[in-house]
Amino acid sequence: MFTFDKAQRVFNIGGIKIGGQPGENAPVMITSMFHNKDRIVQDRKGNFDRVKAKEIIKKQEEMSSITGIPSMVAMVANSPEEAKIYIDFYLETTNMPFGIDMWVAEQRAKATEYISKLGVQDKFLYNSITPWDKDIKGQVQRLKDLGIKHIVIQAYDDQDQTPAGRVKSLEAIMAQGADSFETVIVDTSVMNMPATALSLVANRLIKEKHGLPCGGAYSNGTHMWKDIKEKWGLDGFKAMDAVVQGMSSALWSDFNFSGPAALSTRVFPAVASAHMLLSTLVFTETGSIPENPELPLRKYYAEFIQKLLEGGSRKKGK
Repeated sequence: MFTFDKAQRVFNIGGIKIGGQPGENAPVMITSMFHNKDRIVQDRKGNFDRVKAKEIIKKQEEMSSITGIPSMVAMVANSPEEAKIYIDFYLETTNMPFGIDMWVAEQRAKATEYISKLGVQDKFLYNSITPWDKDIKGQVQRLKDLGIKHIVIQAYDDQDQTPAGRVKSLEAIMAQGADSFETVIVDTSVMNMPATALSLVANRLIKEKHGLPCGGAYSNGTHMWKDIKEKWGLDGFKAMDAVVQGMSSALWSDFNFSGPAALSTRVFPAVASAHMLLSTLVFTETGSIPENPELPLRKYYAEFIQKLLEGGSRKKGK
């Protein structure tokens, strides 16, 4: 259930590993900043609370170190000019990789040109090539010309919203050259909380067939469920969000667009806890635990791991 016969790709984005067999590497949390309703944003002209923004980034770095969950930030901007301000600030503040979240393809392209000009393509994740883009081949060539190395493909089919539809969408985009980058990861498109399950099954199908790292914006499903805060209260929402983000990250997910960076103190422990359970589930299938010292299970349960491995060795000896 948790091991694939197909060889699984592992990519490196700015020093962060992403992909592999379930349990091999902890899922990468891609948080967001400067999104709509982000309290640090003063206007959409690039004015924001720089002190608070730095505190949020540093806290995310701390949570990554404590939990063993690697991370980066996707910065939301409405224009290339706004994006440039955020990029400069981010690069001055942290060495973490980053992305830019801009819905309009032409605006996103101009922001990507600035990233190329700065020469920071190694730590930049392009998000994303989508089924709705009108000229995917042209976009691929433009990105190649800019030296972009790491991309997200968004897989979704309006006419077939099943997991298989997402696989077909991915393959149609890859057939237009989008599979030719150094790093290709697949966002299997979460539309609401229960439909997150369709994304997770699509992850499994894609990893089985193509061996590519998969994930999704699991926070979309939780944060878009607006009325649940009234029905369950804020604590109920937080519990639901933590469960969905943790469970989703453990089910065939190599990354998670996990929502606001300011929530890393809640989401990262949830994901780390889920990954510890995944690591132990994988052990029941394989009899081994990856050597990666940064895995949450290895960070917190070294003695438990030793006993598991010793017990497995004794069993083999018999």
